[in-house]
Amino acid sequence: MPKRRANGEGNIRKRKDGRWEGRYTVGHDPETGKAIIKNVLGKTQTEVKEKLKKAIEENVGIDYGRAKTYTVGNWLEVWYENYAKIKMRPSTYLTYHGYIENHIKPQLGKIPLNDLTTLHLQQFYKKLLAEGRVERIEAQKQPKGLSAKTVRNIHQIISSALKLAVEQRLIAHNPADGCALPKAERKEMQTLPVEQLTSFLREAKDSGVFALYYIDLTTGLRRGELLGLKWLDIDLEKGDLRVQRQIGRIDGKIIEMPLKTKNAYRTLPLSTDAIDVLMQQRRKTGNSEWVFPSPTGGPMSPDSVLHMLHRVLKRAGLPKVRFHDLRHTFATLALQNGVDIKTVSGMLGHFSAGFTLDTYAHVTTSAKREAAKTMGNILSGAV
Repeated sequence: MPKRRANGEGNIRKRKDGRWEGRYTVGHDPETGKAIIKNVLGKTQTEVKEKLKKAIEENVGIDYGRAKTYTVGNWLEVWYENYAKIKMRPSTYLTYHGYIENHIKPQLGKIPLNDLTTLHLQQFYKKLLAEGRVERIEAQKQPKGLSAKTVRNIHQIISSALKLAVEQRLIAHNPADGCALPKAERKEMQTLPVEQLTSFLREAKDSGVFALYYIDLTTGLRRGELLGLKWLDIDLEKGDLRVQRQIGRIDGKIIEMPLKTKNAYRTLPLSTDAIDVLMQQRRKTGNSEWVFPSPTGGPMSPDSVLHMLHRVLKRAGLPKVRFHDLRHTFATLALQNGVDIKTVSGMLGHFSAGFTLDTYAHVTTSAKREAAKTMGNILSGAV
């Protein structure tokens, strides 16, 4: 009867292919009682001795018997339910849930937790960049691959879950640590110049979506915040609008979600024209609770308003911009027309005026230059 090898014990042999192999025991299968064997390879006996010693040291205390009960998908579920939900904002963990169910589990979910390698992850990220977008009607005209930012977010989820597995002594090291990630490119900010706004709004009115884009340009709301407006959030007599929620898409479903930060919950003043536009919109929506309802009565899809925006811009003969660029247009025009940075920051729902200042540094720098020019003109007579 063969001797039962103890945990951490190893032996070295030369293989038929000429390479040296070191084998070591990391535990025993809880169901069969058989030893769980791992190995290292090298060109020389000395190289394998060093690798074997390091591997045994790294694997001391690793509970491979318990780890064997987990696949990558199982472990992500454990991490998500017991850690992510507790530590993260609701909107964040709902987004993470979508990444896990739509991308990670279908591709990596069945791999045993202990067998996952850096190469598995690298190949997975490469595939996401090339063809990772989930197929749905709203995304038909979008690129097939996911953005670098989304892939980096998915990597962060995997890395966090595997970090917990290391802490729980289920794996010796985190394979996500060795991944090469795509560089997240910051998209250049674009705005609609004043001379283009008239054409844009005229076409929006002809297309029957004037109120949606007019209100966004006068408030600077994020897309999800704009679509999340309900009539109970708007006081037409006082002339204010309360931002209380956002609309997002999780697992292909359009859902109502809390805002990401406490600063995002805010009350904004409405101009007289904006109140008039909303009064007309109120009559148009009838009994709907949503300010901008979909044809079925629920909230509008974030994808559909983006496609609508691009159609309006095309018909108006204007260059394509992102929906978020309407928010940039609001902020830029406000700053250019003398609204102070702290007020603009509060209206945008930023966490600090410093962040707003960094984001719109080009606008404030231009304003400072104009101020210096004005003061120079004023004082030139005194020189």
